[in-house]
Amino acid sequence: MATLPQRLERILQAFDTLHTREEREMLLLGYADRFRNVPPSVAVPPYPAERKVPYCESDAYLWVMQNPHGTLTLHFAIENPSGLSAKALAAVLAEGLQDSAPEEAASLSEEIVERIFRRNISMGKGMGLTAMVRMVAAEAALVSRRATPAR
Repeated sequence: MATLPQRLERILQAFDTLHTREEREMLLLGYADRFRNVPPSVAVPPYPAERKVPYCESDAYLWVMQNPHGTLTLHFAIENPSGLSAKALAAVLAEGLQDSAPEEAASLSEEIVERIFRRNISMGKGMGLTAMVRMVAAEAALVSRRATPAR
């Protein structure tokens, strides 16, 4: 796996230290509680189809914004109020990648879903959560390419 931004690595290390399913669930619920929906200054419903994360059962949407100093801010909308796993992952990604370089986010591996959730998710949920990570990486790669001047 590629080197992760320090902030994201620290979050993942916290998940790595958990020994029981209950501990993991408590930390995930804490992150789900920290989730903040995309601000109206970025997007309002109905959200555009091209922002929708494929396969996500919680109807997640993603915006990857480049800050004036070149780093990233991620915004998510989660339409399903019961989508706690999607909200937790969105909060982890948004917090862990805040102010990271586009290249760092573009190199994200879907392995982080395993580090966070272990095998405690259904195949369908796993597909959606993995798609969230893939879409973050793909969108960050687009930002990186736009920021790199043509030679």
